[in-house]
Amino acid sequence: MSPHDLALRHCRKMFLRGLTVQARIGIHDFELQAPQRLILDIDLYVPLDDTTPQGDQIHEVVDYDFVRDVVHARVAQGHINLQETLCDDVLNALLRHPGVMAAQVATHKPDVYPDCDAVGVQAFRAKPGVL
Repeated sequence: MSPHDLALRHCRKMFLRGLTVQARIGIHDFELQAPQRLILDIDLYVPLDDTTPQGDQIHEVVDYDFVRDVVHARVAQGHINLQETLCDDVLNALLRHPGVMAAQVATHKPDVYPDCDAVGVQAFRAKPGVL
């Protein structure tokens, strides 16, 4: 078990895979001309005790809509040069939610190079004191 696993062992892992948006991102000339496809994979770690629904109601858990809203709001702010910037901005916004203890964000640009599936970045961060 890794140190992350031990520290987060009482958490529920929520995830969104393949969240696809059209984003103005990149530094190459062709990336500055038009939005491009950007795919995100996001993991959230939320306290298991606080997200175990007693009444099977959405207000008892962290809603996936919140995660999608964070991504769409950041992309709507305008051009982003670097995937690292986007990862950091999304992580910071996710961690502001009181129910999120840690998060991981991966971004993939699948259409940059013809000889690879995607180029991307992944970042993990936890709230202070969690790890």
